[in-house]
Amino acid sequence: MYAIVADGGRQYKVEEGQLLEIDYREVEAGSDFTFERVLAVSDGESFKLGQPTVDGASVTAKVIGETKGEKIYVQKFRRRKNSKRRTGHRQKYVKVQISSIAG
Repeated sequence: MYAIVADGGRQYKVEEGQLLEIDYREVEAGSDFTFERVLAVSDGESFKLGQPTVDGASVTAKVIGETKGEKIYVQKFRRRKNSKRRTGHRQKYVKVQISSIAG
């Protein structure tokens, strides 16, 4: 069984037990998180496609904790101006484990 959920402008194909990194939000580790925007659900023999979402379907996940992505370096350089700047960015994520798919 799998479902396709939309969160943070992205779409994820999720299955039960799968670990997933989603955009950062203020949630407690160990709490439950529910995806309301379920676009499609399949249980092997049947497939439900929403227009735009499947009515009554939800995906529940357990929050494991916060993680950080890879460090990204941004360099700006202006030639012949003796101007250089290097900054870094590291995106925060929330790691969740899919516990159940209903719908």
